[in-house]
Amino acid sequence: MPRAVDGTKHKDRRKKIIEQAKGYWGRRSTNYRVAKDAVAKAGQYAYRDRRRKKRDFRSLWIARISAGVQAEGINYSQFMHGLKLANIEINRKALSNMAIEDKAAFSQLVAQVKKVL
Repeated sequence: MPRAVDGTKHKDRRKKIIEQAKGYWGRRSTNYRVAKDAVAKAGQYAYRDRRRKKRDFRSLWIARISAGVQAEGINYSQFMHGLKLANIEINRKALSNMAIEDKAAFSQLVAQVKKVL
């Protein structure tokens, strides 16, 4: 019995990789042997960067809060310490959003922190 080299499963497996590589540059999008490596590497980057995104957003929130409190005359670390002393539990994402969208409420919060410090 002859060996099957172009069977359905074989084609499907290769087709799946080629579809995942759609939009890649050059042979990476058309040639299975090259696309297989490109898709594997893309998966590694995606896995790494799903975790990296959380770090990046946290640092963005901290930068925004820091800019907001410096305008009020204190620095970020003093502000966060004051929040803890005042028993105010608001996460950095909400604080960052407040510093951008609701400056009045944010300045009231800073005033509360200044009283405690």
